Amino acid sequence: MNNKPGKPGGKEAQPLIIAKTPAEEQRLKLEKLMRNPDKLAPIPDRPKEWNPRAPPEFVRDVMGSSAGAGSGEFHVYRHLRRREYQRQDFLDKISEKQTKDEEYLEKLEQNKQAAEERTAKRRKKREKMKQKKLLAKKAKLETKSKKEGDDKSSESEEDDESKDEDDEDEREAEDDAEAPSFIMGKK
Repeated sequence: MNNKPGKPGGKEAQPLIIAKTPAEEQRLKLEKLMRNPDKLAPIPDRPKEWNPRAPPEFVRDVMGSSAGAGSGEFHVYRHLRRREYQRQDFLDKISEKQTKDEEYLEKLEQNKQAAEERTAKRRKKREKMKQKKLLAKKAKLETKSKKEGDDKSSESEEDDESKDEDDEDEREAEDDAEAPSFIMGKK
């Protein structure tokens, strides 16, 4: 029980554990989060990016190069110079980041285009192979039908055989016309 007045006794005091390593610290944080899983975990906001002050539109106290400037003026000048150099560095970094982003997007576009070209080339190759297989299948079916027809026609006379040879020559001529040149061995 809690001996402190004004505090409810429902919550027991947790022992103080000091983390000795970063891993142990991480483990303790995780345990604390997991004690009450219904409670939302705190997610810190992103730190705001540093932005330099804009240069003044009208400069009231212009630094002069006259002799007799007080010793305190040097410190004011130094501060203004440092601020201007920071502003210029910031602008340089922003422009460099923009050019890198543009280069990155351009490279992504080039990679995408190259991938599409490779895909198109492979698609074309697959289509050629399909056509070749289809033509081979048709030729195989024709030879089967011819063999079956030859078995039946072997009983007929030689005149019928000469007709078959003429028909076969015509079919070959038609097949040559239909088949692409790369299948026939022609260039």
